[in-house]
Amino acid sequence: MKCGIKFCGGCNPRYDRGAAGREIRSRLENEDIEFVNATEDEKLDNLLVIGGCSACCASCSQYDVNDETFKMWEENHIDKIVELLRRKCL
Repeated sequence: MKCGIKFCGGCNPRYDRGAAGREIRSRLENEDIEFVNATEDEKLDNLLVIGGCSACCASCSQYDVNDETFKMWEENHIDKIVELLRRKCL
């Protein structure tokens, strides 16, 4: 499964978004997930948008996503995102 990661612009971050992305990748390193930086010219199975605040306003409609787009805007969403992506691998 190819999962693109899109970060918000960081205008109002309330947590370390990069650390959250690394934590998610680390916890899923034994799953069949290839994490890539989301680009508009690449077909993705899923997309993870890591926003820095509750607005989670990063645009994601420009990406070609086959399945689902997941959004997070708080550090405490990590567990939920890990579980959702793990289920996609089953």
